[in-house]
Amino acid sequence: MSHCLVTGAAGFIGSHLAEALLADGHTVVGLDCFTDYYPRPVKERNLAGLRAAPGFTFVEADLRTDDLAPSFDGVDVVFHQAAMAGLLKSWTHFDAYMTCNIQATQRLLEAARAASVRHVVHASTSSVYGRDVSGDEDQPMCPASPYGLTKLAAEHLVWNYRDTFGVPVTVLRYFSIYGPRQRPDMGIYLLIDAVLHATPMTVFGDGEQTRGNTYVSDVVQANRCALAHGPTGAAFNIGGGSLVSWNETIALVERIVGKPLNRVPGPTRPGEQRHALADTTRARQVLNWQPQADIETGLRAQVEWQRGR
Repeated sequence: MSHCLVTGAAGFIGSHLAEALLADGHTVVGLDCFTDYYPRPVKERNLAGLRAAPGFTFVEADLRTDDLAPSFDGVDVVFHQAAMAGLLKSWTHFDAYMTCNIQATQRLLEAARAASVRHVVHASTSSVYGRDVSGDEDQPMCPASPYGLTKLAAEHLVWNYRDTFGVPVTVLRYFSIYGPRQRPDMGIYLLIDAVLHATPMTVFGDGEQTRGNTYVSDVVQANRCALAHGPTGAAFNIGGGSLVSWNETIALVERIVGKPLNRVPGPTRPGEQRHALADTTRARQVLNWQPQADIETGLRAQVEWQRGR
């Protein structure tokens, strides 16, 4: 069993991952700094079960400024989930994205090197590729937003520490994650909320943007597979297996909830990806991972979670 550090442990993916690692018998240090990107009480609800769990320790700390050495004491594996996410704010709050995604990653890698951890699993994003994503991990990278740019810079730091200092790493590039505990600023959360409460929602562009949406349990499983395999020194696309347009997603949620969406037309968002479907061949072959959840099953689970809130 491993002693794991999960950054962003109070967040959407980090909290699910920490719970799964504990269930597998590992011990976990969860680290989060509760940025004001969305309300702290939302993150505290994510942590509620973890705080009382045997084998879990929570540390409130900022990767950008705090002494990280105590949190790395005895740690074998680091799952770096913490980041400043979201597309639109990256155009207006660049300093936050620069420090959270680049500076924080450099300090984490330095702490991991000093502690001689045996594996750093770094969470990246399909946004490193650009507007249209359909190839494998070797396709050209041309981020179309400051968010994607800072996440690509963070990846380059990971490769720098791999090549210069021998830090053992694996990079997982996530594609459009959804499910219970999804951030309240994310599209599917906003869609479900609008349909449940019969409130207007802006549909940006023509609605024909397509995604290979990925259910959160599949992302957690990808991290577990990376842990089981050990350091690869490579990047892997982690995404759902079917391409669904935003209009099709809206129709599915309308059918699940039994209510129509009150649509408000809006312009295309700057830097938004037009098409994004993960080629997961490498993850299937090397990590023995593949997505399990279909989009309707996943949406039903998220609708029930949001109803419960």
